[in-house]
Amino acid sequence: MKAIVCTRYGKTEDVVELRDMPTPVVQANDVLIKVHCASLNPIDFKIQQGAMKAIMKFKFPLVLGFDASGEVVQVGADVKQFKVGDLVFSRVASDRFGTFAEFVSVDEKLVALKPA
Repeated sequence: MKAIVCTRYGKTEDVVELRDMPTPVVQANDVLIKVHCASLNPIDFKIQQGAMKAIMKFKFPLVLGFDASGEVVQVGADVKQFKVGDLVFSRVASDRFGTFAEFVSVDEKLVALKPA
């Protein structure tokens, strides 16, 4: 899948690029969302610029992004609330972010149906 990745700490123009990355693995309680839209938040810039490195350790390349909306394309074996084709939105877990990509895997507890 395509993803916008941060290759190291620094300025956006120096450290951000489009790359092919593995599609996330769906765990038993996860839904795989095909991302239609992701938001850019101040925390994304802070992480990219290294402002959080004293308290949060990251491995590069790093796919940032904490919010997304899109379509469920796969569900884990224990998922009860969602099905393939559902239109959803999510604020993903702080330890499993990565919405600046074509797909993101999210625990179903952090997903909601898009309002009609």
